Order: sequence, then structure tokens, then C-alpha cells
Amino acid sequence: MIAQTRTQVRALLERHGLKPRKSLGQHFLADPNITEKIVATASITSGDNVVEVGAGTGTLTAALASRAARVVSYEVDRSLEPLLIEVLKPHPNVDLRFEDVTSVDLGAELGPGSWKLVANLPYNVGTGLVLDVLRHTPQIGLMVVMVQTEVGHRLAASAGTKQYGVPSVVAQLHAHVRVGFTVPPQVFVPPPNVGSAVVVLERTGAPEGAERAIQLAGAAFGQRRKMLRSSLASVLDDPVTVLERAGISPELRAEQLTPSDYLALGRVSHG
Repeated sequence: MIAQTRTQVRALLERHGLKPRKSLGQHFLADPNITEKIVATASITSGDNVVEVGAGTGTLTAALASRAARVVSYEVDRSLEPLLIEVLKPHPNVDLRFEDVTSVDLGAELGPGSWKLVANLPYNVGTGLVLDVLRHTPQIGLMVVMVQTEVGHRLAASAGTKQYGVPSVVAQLHAHVRVGFTVPPQVFVPPPNVGSAVVVLERTGAPEGAERAIQLAGAAFGQRRKMLRSSLASVLDDPVTVLERAGISPELRAEQLTPSDYLALGRVSHG
């Protein structure tokens, strides 16, 4: 069984006496076409090491394992273990880890080498996990992840748009970000109340000063209705002077600065 249909997902869950758990944000992917499209978007080859977060009923896990050299798949719900052992039995290259990935040092656990992260992310960890991986797990060079549509557009948003915020700045300082395609609710068991999107993040490498830029963006967006001369007062001794040295008007607001602007501002403030 490579890609599961809705009927197959329901049958698997019933056979193992399981139900999706809302508390864990479980919406199991149940569309072979979408599963294959995710794997194709990630360009998985026989030399790839892949990490997955949220194995669920194993449909994406199996599809990845059929192409990749190795798949490390994290799943927080230990009750899914018998089901996953059944589904993934034909794939000895899968390393199932029943851990909460947000509580582990992912970079240390994966070790050296190049990795791709491909996942239908649980809604309750999506944004935080993506940004944490970008900032702290450099061996993951590509992410192809399914998240809520709103989250996907926020990560890819341009300065000046309503969706633009700190997640946009963090993501775009570390990667080229694009929304690959959208996914309707009916391809999941159970269907969520919102649409989903598959986002592609290709790591570019963090420029020098990225963390300082993120700190400044956090302060600015923390008071996004205020002009920068006020919102940055908590992190800059003389925000007006620093902003002017960076060529940025003190009367602008947080959403009007690009990630590059925050980077320039951070470099000047450290100068």
C-alpha cells in the first residue's frame, strides 16, 4: 500500500480501533494524487535522506520510502504504532521515532549529511517547527510541507501585505519560499475546517546578522501599529538615528520593511 484512499484510511483506523485525535491536530492525508504530488515536488531520489514529522497513517511515509535512501519519521501518537508497523512493513529504510519532534534537538538526532523535510505537518506545530528548522537545523536544505493555507501565505508574504509578519521575515532570511499548490479539506480524514497549502522552502543560508534582524522584526511587529521610531525603542537606544543611518524613515511601520531592510538595520545597529 503506497498511497491510501479515504476508504483505506478509514479501514486502517477501524481495524486498529483508532480515531483521529483533535488534540493532536490529526487530519490524515487520504488522496493518492496529492501524496504523489508532494513527493514529486520534493524531487525525491534514491540518494536522499528524508525526515518526516507526523507519520499519521503512513501514506506519505511509504511513498517517500519507496523512492528515498532513508526516511526518519517522527510521530507523537504512540497508539498509531501497530498501524504504522503494518503499513510500513515493506519499507525497512524507515526509522520510526515515537517522539515529540518539538522537544528534541533535531539537528543532533539527524547527524551530518544533507536532508529534506517532507511532511503533512500537524496544524498545531506548523509555523513554529518550520521556523525552528530554518534557524537551527542547517543540514535540512529543502522543506516541502503541508500547512494551513493562511500559514503558507504568511511564510511567503511580501512586505506591505496583510499576511506579512515575523514568520515571513524569518523564513525569507533563510530560504527561497513559495506556495507550491493548495489542497482542499476533503482530501483528509477527517476534513479540517480550513484549506491547506504545500509550501516549498529552499534554504539559501542565513546571512550574517540574521538573528539580530529577527530580533528587530520581533520588536517592530510586536507594536505594528506604531511607527518604527516608537516600536524599536525597546531594542535600540536611539532608534531615529539608527534608522536614518540605515536609510530607513523612522515614520515607517513594521510591515513596510523587507527582510533585507531588517538585515541592514541590524548591521547598522551593531556598527
